[in-house]
Amino acid sequence: MTIDLMFLFILSIAFSVLFIRFAIFLMLNLGIADHPDDGHKLHDTSTPFVGGVGVLAALCLALVVLINLYSENSQKYLFLGFCSIIIFVTGFVDDTIKLSYKPRLFIQAIVALTMVWGGGVVLSDLGGLLFGLPLQLGIFAVAFTVFATIGGINAFNMVDGIDGLSGSIALTSLMLIGSVAFIAGDQHNLMLTTALAGGVMGFLYFNLRYPSQRRARVFLGDNGSMLLGLMFAWLLVDLSQGTYPALTPVTAIWVFSVPLMDTFSVVLRRMCMGRSPFKPDRLHLHHLLMNAGFRVTAIVFVITLLHGLLGIIGLTGLYLGVSEFAMLLGFLLVSIGYFFLTYRSWRFVSMLRNLDILLDTRFGFAPIADSGVLFGSYTAKGIESLVKVTSEELGPDCNFWIRIFVQPSTNGSSIRTYAITLHIQPDKENCASKEKFEQYNTSLQRRLKEQRGLQLRQFNRRLTDAVLSSGSVYGETKITNQPRLGSQVLEFEVTHYK
Repeated sequence: MTIDLMFLFILSIAFSVLFIRFAIFLMLNLGIADHPDDGHKLHDTSTPFVGGVGVLAALCLALVVLINLYSENSQKYLFLGFCSIIIFVTGFVDDTIKLSYKPRLFIQAIVALTMVWGGGVVLSDLGGLLFGLPLQLGIFAVAFTVFATIGGINAFNMVDGIDGLSGSIALTSLMLIGSVAFIAGDQHNLMLTTALAGGVMGFLYFNLRYPSQRRARVFLGDNGSMLLGLMFAWLLVDLSQGTYPALTPVTAIWVFSVPLMDTFSVVLRRMCMGRSPFKPDRLHLHHLLMNAGFRVTAIVFVITLLHGLLGIIGLTGLYLGVSEFAMLLGFLLVSIGYFFLTYRSWRFVSMLRNLDILLDTRFGFAPIADSGVLFGSYTAKGIESLVKVTSEELGPDCNFWIRIFVQPSTNGSSIRTYAITLHIQPDKENCASKEKFEQYNTSLQRRLKEQRGLQLRQFNRRLTDAVLSSGSVYGETKITNQPRLGSQVLEFEVTHYK
């Protein structure tokens, strides 16, 4: 059986790579791709959103194998294929013409109901959450399953923000789920998980950044992220139900931890700020890490590591027999802690920037360097006053971050001096066009100069995924040819106007 699984895994990778290559060729010739914009998107080149094609190809391969080996369950797998195609097509249409959230949620609900009534995958037992007492959902089982499925689909969709992140999280979750299926002897779900892992591996070949690939050649797209979200909902519900479940429902949320926590925090934060929970913004964990200056490869590593560690904690609690109530309480505490840690995003970003003191840049985790030459030369007290004045003037509603640099000493002086840079991400709605963006830039510089006596010297370029050269961080730094975080990011040096 191990040899069969390995063969299925390799074949799934091959299917994924081949189908994605063909899809890239087709989409580029048709001119269908994810085009950069001036606000929410993080890329600056048109990129095909066909990563889901590879995942769907691997899934279809798995379903063919499962239907032939386990014909008694053919109806279940046919409905899985039907649900997958519907959600994939919906995601692809959304990638192409941008559907509103209402039709997306409606179709997701129909797919979830099909999963319940056609596939027989329903979340009816929440396990011993009431201090060991079983919690049966009864007549609420269908509604709760639909809610959980829609939540899982959209939670995974929200973490798909930078190259390699969604695929790495998906692969980590699939490895954890595969381990559970293997230990439980669930060959059906083990084969399905293996094939999906191969499909994701094929996608990551085109989406991860590595020395010979400086940017993603394809994106997962809503077609792929929604499909994987559905697969996680199906697998986790199926493995957690029945007479002899392979895992408990509370373990499932640990295995799917980072997407759930990030979605919970972002949606709650939007509502607290009086915004629609469905309106995209730049408050996700990967956005905050990027604002802190971390490179894309470091962000993917850190978030994937966090996701894997939380999943391992969940599985450890499962196999050590820790009470489900205690595991639920632990997850809620972690989620609440994450929310309050990131609620004031500028404070969280500031805290992350302090890691520059602890982490050596050569490991790729320390914040990246800014381009340009800094002329500021202020004492610690002067720089503190400058930061305070700048922060007060911009206010809490402005998405900005400040970096302070220690200037190199001159003529052997022991006095330490500092310089400050200011980075502002204007609101996309207020700066949608190039003309409005330039107006905002000019108005901001004039206002700070007249009201606060601050001089903003704008840098000519903004390369946020740069690699710092070895040696001094001052003066000109060597920048590799990396994609930009986005065109509408203002970068200034701040000085007192004289």
